[in-house]
Amino acid sequence: MASFSRLQKIALLSLGAVGGSLAYYHVNSEKKEGKFGVYNSWTTNYTPSVKWEKNWDHREPESIVRPEKTNKPDDDNRYNEQIDKARSKAVRHLFLIRHGQYNLDGVTDKERTLTELGRKQADLTGQRLACLDIKWDLLVRSTMTRAQETAAIIAKHLDKNLEIKDCQLLEEGAPIPPEPPVGHWRPEPKQFFQDSARIEAAFRRYFYRAPPEQVNDTYTLLVCHANVIRFFVCKALQFPPEAWLRISLNHGSITWVSIMPNGNVVLRSLSDTGHMEPKYITSR
Repeated sequence: MASFSRLQKIALLSLGAVGGSLAYYHVNSEKKEGKFGVYNSWTTNYTPSVKWEKNWDHREPESIVRPEKTNKPDDDNRYNEQIDKARSKAVRHLFLIRHGQYNLDGVTDKERTLTELGRKQADLTGQRLACLDIKWDLLVRSTMTRAQETAAIIAKHLDKNLEIKDCQLLEEGAPIPPEPPVGHWRPEPKQFFQDSARIEAAFRRYFYRAPPEQVNDTYTLLVCHANVIRFFVCKALQFPPEAWLRISLNHGSITWVSIMPNGNVVLRSLSDTGHMEPKYITSR
């Protein structure tokens, strides 16, 4: 049976100690100059299981500007200048707000109004957004009653001149069959067929890197629904979209996504309700 050196044993013990940590090490199995080499595991022979799709929004400069067919230096310089002009220079911040708790006994959408607690949640979220001291550029709200009411309460705490738009694409729905399936929630296949295209269209409308002419960062509020937000997060981070139902969102919560100039996407917060006392926090 192969025996372990003292250094190998220490390394193995260390691995057990840091179990779930991202900072783990492995010991090189070959001796080099009488010593074992220890390296960060991600620096040697590492291949990502899934690579980031840089042109996810079809705005990658190299996909927009056609390269010159000749190899003349002047043509190369011209091409590089066009690439630079096509590059994004600002960050687009999207704040995804889930509506407040609402009346589940309502038969029609108009009857599914916010409960008293739901109005309190919306008010607390409006206060929180105002405290961030951000100059909001736009508030977009789903056309469903509970989102409209939530947005109206939030808007009372923000700049009176803030532009507000309605968007049917942001209405609640079934974006894609979830994996794993959930026994108590099984929409008809027809619903997925109808809703998936609409919610995908909503993602494409609001998720993209800033255009080259945009100089300053922008801050947009999207007041909508749990299924839509969860699907958006998976799509934006290039996670498997069918994982959306593994995410739980609180009523009145704030999810903050930033789209960087190079097309990278950062999830800064997910279902944040730290601005509410525990007694006000609900999810269903």
